[in-house]
Amino acid sequence: MADRTDIEFLAPWNARLRSSSLISVLVLGAIFISGIMSWTRTGWPINLVLLGLPIVIVVSTALTMVRGYVLTESELRVRRLGWETRLPLDGLLTVTGNDEAMQRSIRLFGNGGMFAFTGEFWNRSLGRYRALATDPTRAVVLKYANRRIVITPHDPQKFIVQTRMRLKNRG
Repeated sequence: MADRTDIEFLAPWNARLRSSSLISVLVLGAIFISGIMSWTRTGWPINLVLLGLPIVIVVSTALTMVRGYVLTESELRVRRLGWETRLPLDGLLTVTGNDEAMQRSIRLFGNGGMFAFTGEFWNRSLGRYRALATDPTRAVVLKYANRRIVITPHDPQKFIVQTRMRLKNRG
């Protein structure tokens, strides 16, 4: 339920995310079509892979897609496709903008560019962090005692100011 003090932020896709998503869907579509075209010439295990794997990949990555962010008085809700990831403001130590936060990162586990950049990553500047992002040039780093989270709202400055105000009001 939305409160009048909730603030919504969009999660715009950058050009890299748009192109990698398009290329991925086209390649997976080609694999799917080859499965249909070779249906009678190959056995069922190959067809199962050619038809099923592209569907599983597209559906599973679409479910991890970041659609936007909602900042409430007590938490940040990351809107996904049909569900939300909730990040409490309790325990949040700092919130800072860093358009280079995700540069030179190694993906440890997750999605590195099909509909979003989500999962566990590592780089020298942040160490291990969780990304819930769509445009790394808009990166905002949320620092908790034992974890770092990178998000990418459409207006990083407004997000930072509003989050800091809410943290200050919470004491």
